[in-house]
Amino acid sequence: MNILIKEEDIRKRIKEIGLEINNDYKNKNPILIGVLKGAFVFLADLLRELNIPVEIDFLGISSYTGTKSSGVVRITQDLSLNIEDRDIILIEDIVDSGRTLDYIINNLRTRKPRSIAVCTLLNKKDARVIEVPLTYIGFNIPKVFVVGYGLDYENKFRNLKYIGVYHGE
Repeated sequence: MNILIKEEDIRKRIKEIGLEINNDYKNKNPILIGVLKGAFVFLADLLRELNIPVEIDFLGISSYTGTKSSGVVRITQDLSLNIEDRDIILIEDIVDSGRTLDYIINNLRTRKPRSIAVCTLLNKKDARVIEVPLTYIGFNIPKVFVVGYGLDYENKFRNLKYIGVYHGE
């Protein structure tokens, strides 16, 4: 496995994103919605960089089988908070084709939030099939399969402190 993004680079970028969110949401009380399971590590570290009042919720989504997206998006866990008339910051681990994020955004819009922003740790723009609005981007990465820092291959490698390119070994 090759290291694509080192632990210290991830920490530095998360601090920068935290500052941006603190400035953008000053005097607001947004709900951070973590997309499970991959975004939980990113969300936890980002949360520690915020000095504004926030609430947390999680949305469970499944669309991958092995290293390929199945193309079928399923909600495996729904929100517990009412998001109507609230500012939402959707926290994603990675955006690649955009299908899953597009599905999530359309689903959340039916619940009438005041605003929806998207914060993704990784952006795989070359794999995009559907354009989706990204407000905060940690890193732009090439079209490779990555694991670590919450991202997995068949529920393995989530505990890595870095982002690595998985070659199937």
